[in-house]
Amino acid sequence: MTTKPLTILTGINRTSEPSSGSMILVGDLYRAMPDTHTTFLGRTPVHQVWKTAFDRLIPLSTTKQLQGPGFDTYVDELTQEVGKRIEQIRPDAIHAQNIGFALSLALSRTAGTIPLISIAHGPEVMAAERSMAEHEAVLEVAGASAAIVTPTSVLANRIDRLTGRRFTDRIVTIPWGICLADAHARDQPSAQSGPLSLVHAGRLDDNKSTITAVEALALTDQPHHLTVIGNGPLRKHLEQRTIELSLRDRVHFEPFLPRAELWRRLPHFDAFVFTTKGVEALGLVLIEAQAHGLPVIYSDLPGVRETLGNAGVPYTPGDPYSLAVALNETGRDFHRRKALIKTALHNAHRYDITATGRQLRDVTLRLTSLPGNPIPASERVGSRPVMIHDART
Repeated sequence: MTTKPLTILTGINRTSEPSSGSMILVGDLYRAMPDTHTTFLGRTPVHQVWKTAFDRLIPLSTTKQLQGPGFDTYVDELTQEVGKRIEQIRPDAIHAQNIGFALSLALSRTAGTIPLISIAHGPEVMAAERSMAEHEAVLEVAGASAAIVTPTSVLANRIDRLTGRRFTDRIVTIPWGICLADAHARDQPSAQSGPLSLVHAGRLDDNKSTITAVEALALTDQPHHLTVIGNGPLRKHLEQRTIELSLRDRVHFEPFLPRAELWRRLPHFDAFVFTTKGVEALGLVLIEAQAHGLPVIYSDLPGVRETLGNAGVPYTPGDPYSLAVALNETGRDFHRRKALIKTALHNAHRYDITATGRQLRDVTLRLTSLPGNPIPASERVGSRPVMIHDART
């Protein structure tokens, strides 16, 4: 007897392309989820590669509006559009990405008796901690959710505090992952002590704090070289600061790279520099770097420590001098770099996207009433799902 696939409706209210960590994650995740049929709600234009990431991709047509005047009207219109899609698709479950953002609000208001699982990515949590309106949106979606999925216990605790600990028993920690089978590591560092070839990849905004890496290079006692890969609102400021610090020959800027190209490049560097100073949900790019055999020099944030364990070199977030010291010590100590490569590769193998997909499907399946897997009424939407304890956390 053939088992009916689990049908899932999800989406991110952005251009449908692999343009950020969250977008890349969901593209990998639903490919890796066994026995499912996923419909994704996104925005045009649709990247050619993205068309194959899901069983069905439906572009949203409601004109997007950010928080501010007109936002409530926008959410109402988006809710109407999403409601019609839910009636057409009748999914077994709904995955609301970015708990509290507009699309998750629309999904929560139209889910009805369909189990809603909200998935936190981090930026919406930061927004809710700054804004009353976004805080209220998180509360609304959390209240409508049968489960709230987060990638780390640190983010889970922040959401728990943010929601007044009203939904503690709905919070499930499922670490994210990457396609480990596609990663190819260099298992030995460059056989010398001295200047490092460093790489930093990510969005160039205030929270990612790339400026810390640029300013640190001006303080090192070795002429390390830094390649910055990514786009963002602070790109021009970073380039100007590089000129001011006379670092044009040591800091090189490149635009956002498709993941396949980034992964091809990673093994050619000596170390990865991670500079985020605020909330980091998990930091997939850290795992990507480690899976390619790169030691990681990272800002010592709670969520990052949980991701990396002891497989990295910490420094004080936002402190260029602290980072400069870490860079110098790493550059001088060849044997430490060699040991860091070994621990990095070991740590990365805890984060396989197939495990993420399997666990998220298990949670989803538990909250549905598919034939052969009935859920008692006491465990349906709004009740307590069983917590999942993962060996990686």
